[in-house]
Amino acid sequence: MRTVFDGIIGLATGDALGVPVEFMERQEIAQNPVTSMREYGTHQQPKGTWSDDTSLTLALMDSIIAKNGIVYEDIMDRFSNWLMYGDYTACGEVFDVGNATSRAIMNYGRGRNPLECGGIAEYENGNGSLMRILPLVFYLQKYADNTMEEQMRIVHQVSSLTHRHPISLIGCGIYTNIAMHLLGQQVPLYSCVEQGILESFTYYENKKWDDIRAYERLQDLYEFQKLPEAEIKSSGFVVDTLEAALWSLLNTNTYKECVLKAVNLGEDTDTVGAVAGGLAGIYYGADGIPKEWLNVIVRRQYIQELCERMQRVFQ
Repeated sequence: MRTVFDGIIGLATGDALGVPVEFMERQEIAQNPVTSMREYGTHQQPKGTWSDDTSLTLALMDSIIAKNGIVYEDIMDRFSNWLMYGDYTACGEVFDVGNATSRAIMNYGRGRNPLECGGIAEYENGNGSLMRILPLVFYLQKYADNTMEEQMRIVHQVSSLTHRHPISLIGCGIYTNIAMHLLGQQVPLYSCVEQGILESFTYYENKKWDDIRAYERLQDLYEFQKLPEAEIKSSGFVVDTLEAALWSLLNTNTYKECVLKAVNLGEDTDTVGAVAGGLAGIYYGADGIPKEWLNVIVRRQYIQELCERMQRVFQ
């Protein structure tokens, strides 16, 4: 059974790997492919620095631990402290924040109900809730008797804090369900992904959520896996990010191969790297992450201590 640290350090490492080349086009990266941790680059940050993906993931974890459960106001308080004061950051400053996430936090500051802070417009389907949703997997794992209805309700509400459109909710639902199958380690990687997707599609189709069609390429996983790289987008659109992460995971055999493939797709490299890295970390374990990468992750001890606290409480 994998630990909280396996998934979260996998996410943070993928994030840090992608930070220096964020927003670079695939063709540009191809001239000097990412093969290891870099420094400076897009955001002029030291080697091993992670971004908002990891910051908001840690904020969510810290809230769940402190409250021994999900308290939406507390989560938003911590998100606000991150944005305003640099809490949960790698180096004391916020250097990367999505527009939808920023607007949602500002909505909360104006007194809006936390579950109504996230944008509902179709253009607000960035990957800002997908990138931070992974801690819920370890929380939900403790309550294995939860129905799919209850599991999805919690995932959807935590997504809604910043992203409320059904496409964003569905993306988080599919991702967390796949991650929960990977945690079990009962069947091979491909089967874990396939089962997670199948259960998710069954759930959303039964609920008549028409927006599930945005993810229709995942229904035929065998054909999706065989898609050429040119047909995989890696933008900040939540569907593109989830597809890119899963495609990278399915077409590689190690943690290192997975996150390198994800980051070298270009564009939203830190988030695609984080989303892929979280799943790869769960499947391959922290021991599968190159030591030279782990050694430079900023505030690694803090991340590990937070993960160990969550492990004690929820597993």
